[in-house]
Amino acid sequence: MGLIYTPLLYLLLPFVLLRLLWRRVKSPEYGRRWGERLGFFSGKPEPGGVWIHAVSVGEVQAIEPLVKHLRQHWPNLPVTVTTSTPTGSARVDLLFGQDVFHVYYPYDLPMAVRRFLARVEPSLLVMVETEIWPNMLRACQQQSIPTLLANGRLSARSARRYGYLRGFSRQVFGLIDAVAAQSEADARRFVDLGVAQERVRVTGSIKFDMRIPASVQEQTQVVRRVWGDRPVWVAASTHEGEEELVLEAHRKILRQIPAALLVLVPRHPERFDKVATLVQRMDYSLLRRSSERPCDRQTQVFLGDTMGELPVFLGVADV
Repeated sequence: MGLIYTPLLYLLLPFVLLRLLWRRVKSPEYGRRWGERLGFFSGKPEPGGVWIHAVSVGEVQAIEPLVKHLRQHWPNLPVTVTTSTPTGSARVDLLFGQDVFHVYYPYDLPMAVRRFLARVEPSLLVMVETEIWPNMLRACQQQSIPTLLANGRLSARSARRYGYLRGFSRQVFGLIDAVAAQSEADARRFVDLGVAQERVRVTGSIKFDMRIPASVQEQTQVVRRVWGDRPVWVAASTHEGEEELVLEAHRKILRQIPAALLVLVPRHPERFDKVATLVQRMDYSLLRRSSERPCDRQTQVFLGDTMGELPVFLGVADV
C-alpha cells in the first residue's frame, strides 16, 4: 500500500511546510505548534482512551454531543480530540476546555503516526465525516485499535476520485472497522470502495443531535426582529469556487424576490477578505458581520466573517 503513497508524502513534505508558512501570513496561528503535526507534543493523556479526530470548526461542533455524553457517563475515560486547523483548535478549547486532551492531527507519515500513537495510546479512533488517512489506518490495524468513521459522508464526486485508484482505495477503505453513514447513498459508496457491508450502518447526521442553547435561540430571535420579514437564505461552509456559483444564484433570486438576503459563510477564516472582494466585484451591496453595523434593507449579501455564529444564522434563515 505504501510503495508509492508514503514516498510521495515524504517528497511533498517540504511543500506542505512551505504552505504552512504562506498561510501564516494571513493567519499567524498556522505558524505555531508545528511539532504537533509531526507527532511531537508535550503532555500525555492517560492510555486506553477514546481519540476523536474532527478537522475543523464544523466537525468539532458536531462532536459536542458525543464528547459531552462520554464525559457524563464515563467521566474517568480519557478523551483526546485532534483537529487540523487553528480555528478547529480554538473551538475545542471553547467547547471542552480541560475536559479533553487536544493536539493537532499528525501528518500521515509513518514516523509521525508512530510517535502520536505511542504517546496517546488510544483504545478507539473515531474519525468524523471523510477523514481517511492510509498510514494511520494501517498503524491502528497493526496495533489492534478499532477505527470508526462517524457521520460518514462521501459525495459522488469524491467516490469517483477514489475510484481512479480502485485497488489502492479498496485496501484503504477495507481497513475501517465500522462506518456510521449519513445516508443510504453514502453507505453504498463506502461499500463500493471496499468497506465490508456488514460494517456499514445508516445513522443520519450527528449534527441533528446538537442541542441549541437557549442563548443561541435568544440571539436568533433578536436578529430576526432586526432583519424583519425579508426572506433569508444561508450558504454555509463554502469553499473557493463555490461562492461564485452561490452569488450567481442569488442574482437570479433577486430578480424574483428583490428583498432577499444571502448570508454567506466561508469555511476558512483566512478567505474572508477574498470573498468580500469577490462580492463587491460582482456588484452586490455587502455588509460584513465583523463591522458590527446594522443590516438594513439595502444589504444584499451579509458576510458571516466571525467565528461561532453559524447556528444563529441558520436559525434565522428560511432556506
